[in-house]
Amino acid sequence: MFESSVYRNRRKALREKVSSGIILILGNNEAPANYPDNTYKFRQDSSFLYFFGHSHPGYAGVLDVDAEEDYFFGDDVTMDDIIWMGPQPSVKELGERVGVKKSFPFARLKEVVGKAISQRRKIHFLPPYRYDNMMLLEDLTGIRASMTRQHASLELIKAVVSLRSVKEACEIEEIDKACNIGYEMHTAAMRLCKPGVSEQYIAGILDGIAASYGNMVSFATILSQNGQTLHNHDHSQILQTGRLMLTDAGAESVTNYCSDHTRTIPVGGKFTDRQRDVYSIVLACHDRALELARPGVTYKSVHLDVCKVLAQGLKDLGLMKGNVDDAVAAGAHALFMPHGLGHMMGIDVHDMEDLGQCYVGYDDETRPSDQFGLASLRMGRRLQEGFVITDEPGCYFIPALIDKWRAENINTEYLNFDAIDKFKDFGGIRLEDDILITPEGSRFTGDKRIPITIEEVEKIMNEPVSYTHLTLPTTERV
Repeated sequence: MFESSVYRNRRKALREKVSSGIILILGNNEAPANYPDNTYKFRQDSSFLYFFGHSHPGYAGVLDVDAEEDYFFGDDVTMDDIIWMGPQPSVKELGERVGVKKSFPFARLKEVVGKAISQRRKIHFLPPYRYDNMMLLEDLTGIRASMTRQHASLELIKAVVSLRSVKEACEIEEIDKACNIGYEMHTAAMRLCKPGVSEQYIAGILDGIAASYGNMVSFATILSQNGQTLHNHDHSQILQTGRLMLTDAGAESVTNYCSDHTRTIPVGGKFTDRQRDVYSIVLACHDRALELARPGVTYKSVHLDVCKVLAQGLKDLGLMKGNVDDAVAAGAHALFMPHGLGHMMGIDVHDMEDLGQCYVGYDDETRPSDQFGLASLRMGRRLQEGFVITDEPGCYFIPALIDKWRAENINTEYLNFDAIDKFKDFGGIRLEDDILITPEGSRFTGDKRIPITIEEVEKIMNEPVSYTHLTLPTTERV
């Protein structure tokens, strides 16, 4: 948690951005895994964390815009709770820690909301994504649970997005900490990437590192030899010499701020000539994004410029042809990079995605596209100082997509399908870092840069494994 003044100032700023009524911020509850007392690891709602700070289940907050007052709701622990979990702070104490003077039992929440409704005041709430909170909103407001998302307050959504998008100094410090954990995760993966080792073993080590240094992974770890599948959560393969292992993984700091990095490395520690060629193109794309990202520039324009770097590199390899600008305008490059350049980051790894991507990554000036590839760009709006975004270009050879485009004669004037067919066994490469938009441009987050050049990657991969508690399982042990 931060100092109480941080949360007071955030709530004050939020009240000033909403015209009238009350603002309802719901926390999350425990979620049973397979029976009530065996729950998934608890993760608090990110907006509740932002405005009320506490990572405990069963709480809610209310901001009264007109009275300029805040309320904290929750239930004090019972003796049974104390026996099993030890002494816990009271709801009043928890509220005071984040600058809230008025705290009440959770049951009083319905009374407060009901009184506001009777007075015909506006009830502002964010789009719920958990069914228990949908049902709670139905109980509080009378809106059917299935309709609560449609009745979420657009005014509140835009207000929250405007505040959470620009990171405070204390938030940047926490993101840097999360990225430091990411460094440990990815360098461990590099040292463990040996022929005969299972993907699952390395993925499990990374998840353990995240838990040991921080809170947990910021998303389900992606680690696979089949990097052409963009979000591949299958870890069932045994690493083979000559393949590429793509690792997209990140951690949460103890305050729930996130990191998100991707590296693609050669199993066995040595890139082939063909891998070097494609890797160098993706790295050039990655570096170009960092060069261009600065306040006042739209990230959509950065994305399109990076796509031209990709297309030119593939043209030099004989995989694309024709005018590069025209090829990118037609979306021909999306055969190799069907996703966007990056997304917002913060307390969520895809920051505020639950509020609606069109409000987070876009605005009235920059609107989403429906073109294949460009439609998957999560972040297109004009950049501001204090934004934290990802820089994650890639190049993938997806056999099913290649076959589909060839059969349907899509962008044949820009694609050499005979040459492309020879890369169907290649897999995919993605490189990703988190960057902070600064007054002068941008910088990488974290204190140490994860190895990324060909020379850096090969060097660390050929160093001895220094983790004395780690052993390399053979194929027989898996």
